[in-house]
Amino acid sequence: MTIRGIGLHSGEPSKVRFHPAEGPVRFWLGGLELRPLASLVVDTMRCTVLGQGHLRLMTVEHLLAALYIRGIWEGLVIEVIGPEIPILDGSAQEWLAALQGFPSRGPQLEPVKGTIRVEEGRSSVLAQPAEAFSLTVTILFPHPKIGYQQVQCPPTHLEALASARTFGFLHEVEAMRAQGLIKGAALENALVFSEQGFVNTPRMLHEPVWHKALDFLGDLYLAGRPYRGHFLAHRGSHRLHVELAKLLQT
Repeated sequence: MTIRGIGLHSGEPSKVRFHPAEGPVRFWLGGLELRPLASLVVDTMRCTVLGQGHLRLMTVEHLLAALYIRGIWEGLVIEVIGPEIPILDGSAQEWLAALQGFPSRGPQLEPVKGTIRVEEGRSSVLAQPAEAFSLTVTILFPHPKIGYQQVQCPPTHLEALASARTFGFLHEVEAMRAQGLIKGAALENALVFSEQGFVNTPRMLHEPVWHKALDFLGDLYLAGRPYRGHFLAHRGSHRLHVELAKLLQT
């Protein structure tokens, strides 16, 4: 199976193919392997970017979130042709469907051994010991259609998060494109907010916080193995998520 699309930020076409293979999950890019590990993250500006040597692979978080939800940590090589994982519809649901034929494989759940906290201003992410995996994500935006939102997993199933799309604000588009970002953004691959409302229709009541939870799972995958514990993210960001994954990885 070949999945084709364009990159959200690069705007360039890319292809992804999945190949069964022994060993840990890794990307195959430009004839070289690249592991999805927090220690190999080179940028977290608006997306998570992996890099090693001259290799760079942008916007890996939605595909990694699908791998996390499916429990696939071993037995797969992901071939990528292009600089960025395709954005597809802005969610992880197509990746989740594409991975359905691959079995869940990987190490046993590793317990979180102590409280780990990463903070920046009013934002924080936290991991603490618990008997099972759970996740609480909260966001706060000064927008009439967002405000304060929360999702807890459980009771929300991780798989339910997969259809939540990346989101953004119409007033930010010009500035972000001036930075060389969101060249591939469109109403077909993002939920967009105007100053007072929606430009297009949300898929669920609290789609922004559900997508933030999805991003957190994708970045947590970079810890290299699944963990048993309670995770909390308040006004999280890729940078904070990845810092937490680095601390778990070590």
